[in-house]
This record gives sequence, C-alpha cells and structure tokens, in this order.
Amino acid sequence: MADSITVPFDVRLMNITANLVFVGCVLVLMAAGAWWVLRQPFFPLAAIRVDGEVTHNNEVTLRANVAPQLSGNFFTVDLAKARTAFESVPWVRKAVVRREFPNRLRATLTEQRAVAHWGDDSSSKLVNNYGEVFEANVAEVDDDLPRLDGPVDQAGQVLGMYRVLAPIFQPYDLQVDELELSARGSWQVVLNTGATIELGRGQSEEVASRLQVFLKSVTAVAQQYGRSLSSVEAADLRHRDAYALRMRGVTTVVPDAKKTDPKKK
Repeated sequence: MADSITVPFDVRLMNITANLVFVGCVLVLMAAGAWWVLRQPFFPLAAIRVDGEVTHNNEVTLRANVAPQLSGNFFTVDLAKARTAFESVPWVRKAVVRREFPNRLRATLTEQRAVAHWGDDSSSKLVNNYGEVFEANVAEVDDDLPRLDGPVDQAGQVLGMYRVLAPIFQPYDLQVDELELSARGSWQVVLNTGATIELGRGQSEEVASRLQVFLKSVTAVAQQYGRSLSSVEAADLRHRDAYALRMRGVTTVVPDAKKTDPKKK
C-alpha cells in the first residue's frame, strides 16, 4: 500500500484561503441580492398607526404631517427619522416608532403635560412636568397656570422652587401667580393678591425657611394695623435678619410738624 503523500503546508493554506474567499464572495452576493430585493417596491408602507396620548392632536392630522417626511419601504424606512418627525409636532414629547409586519408602522406617543407658562405674557412657551420648556398653543391650557421665568437651562430648577414655595403659601390662602429667577440667582414671587416679594438668593431649603419666618412675622404685623396678608403690596427679604414691607393703607412716615411762628406766643 503506497504511503499517502503529505500536502505541503503552503498548499493547504492556499486551499483554505481560497475557500474562505469563495464563501465570502457568496455571502456578499447574497447580502447584496437581499438588499436589492428589500429596496424594491415589493414591501410598501400601507399604513401608519398612531396610539398613546393624542389629546392635543388628531390622529389623521399626525399621519398627514409625518408621512411626507418618510421615504423607503417597510424594511428601509428610517425609524429614527420617523420618531423625530413625530416629536416635531406640537404637544408631542416622545414617540416610539416600530415596524409591524407585514407593511405598517406603529407610533406610540407621549404628550407634553403643561404645568406652567414660561416667560412673559406674549410668550407661547410652556413648562412640562419634567421642567422642560416647549412651545405650543397656550390657548389650549388653563388660564390659572402659574407663570415661571428665568434662564431656560434652569427651567427645572425654577419649577422645583415653585413646588417648594406654593405649599408654604397655601395655609395663608395665598397663591403663587409668578415666580422668576434672575440672571444673578435671585428669586422673586408675585402672589394672586398682586403682592411682589423679593425672596433673595439661595437654595430651596434656605429660601423656604426665610419665607416661613416672614409669613409668621408679617401676619402679626398686619394684625397690629387691622389688616390681613392680602394688604401686603411688596416685601423685600434680601436684608439680613430683617425685611422691608409696604402695606396698603399703612404708613410709617411721620408728617412734618406744623411750623410755629416765633412771633406768636
């Protein structure tokens, strides 16, 4: 029996390489063919289904606005682009878009929940419950929402401060109509009575403590003059261990004494 001839290593290496190249070419051709098939108009998008929160938007209008921004078929449509298109619609905060076989997209929406106005009276901006500023038709929200203002990148901090201060005023039958954070970090609040209170600077705990001391003190002061807290016009709490106060119908200015003629006895 003849001995088997050992194939040289370099020949075996060449054979293995050739086989790998052949398999790789086949896979590339198969992938290219599959991609070509998927790009053909054999799998068109037949429908876009919208569900979730659509209180401020009409499902038909949503589809009409988003569909022109989409291209490709069921397999090639860009889901990230579709999500961006839905989230660009007013009142839509978040959209989750996925394919539903065989030929449909499904978008599940989460709407913005406005908790306050943002900026001045002419602004169309609102603040959602996450402290994010967004633009929408302000006529669709309640008129009794508070108005917040400050640097936009600190909107969450302003909303957080409002949530701390509002409950402090409630036992005194007072409501926060406006809260503003200045560029220098000072807080100002306007109440439903029209009173403007300068709260000064500081974190929420510090400002809240300062306010609580003021409300207890000013209540006693108002009673001394036969007034209530609704008579407060303005207060400035930025003074150390004291505050300045202006109250309707109350003055601490002493009128000048009538001048006496020195010739008269």
